[in-house]
Amino acid sequence: MTTIDVEYPQLLQPVLDCVSPRQLADFYRELLGYRYRPGDEGFEESDWLVLLKPSGERGLAFQRVDELPATTWPEPGVPQQMHLDMTVDDVAALNTQHERALALGAKLMLDRTEHSEEPLRVYADPAGHLFCIFVH
Repeated sequence: MTTIDVEYPQLLQPVLDCVSPRQLADFYRELLGYRYRPGDEGFEESDWLVLLKPSGERGLAFQRVDELPATTWPEPGVPQQMHLDMTVDDVAALNTQHERALALGAKLMLDRTEHSEEPLRVYADPAGHLFCIFVH
């Protein structure tokens, strides 16, 4: 079997959808000993917040949604809600990873590769969980 050098996307952070990003971020900040990314520590509500690990690496992000039914897991009804952010260095790498993701069984859900500031694609994995690959 021949080994092929492959550049893989890098997992940036899990992103949790929530009605109140500040409230949920504060919970995880306290629970895990994380700290806010510089600029995210203010008192105002925000649609997007990032927590850093003690090492300074990104740990978790929180994204506001208008409503979010509570999961009923492990019972059926409402599944778990989250998605993963993955990054690549440029659009060429984004296109390469697009082909790899599809070949591995992902389903393209949103294509925003033409966005000038942050080209991205959103996929569903084979189980339906969402993940993004974007140029960072």
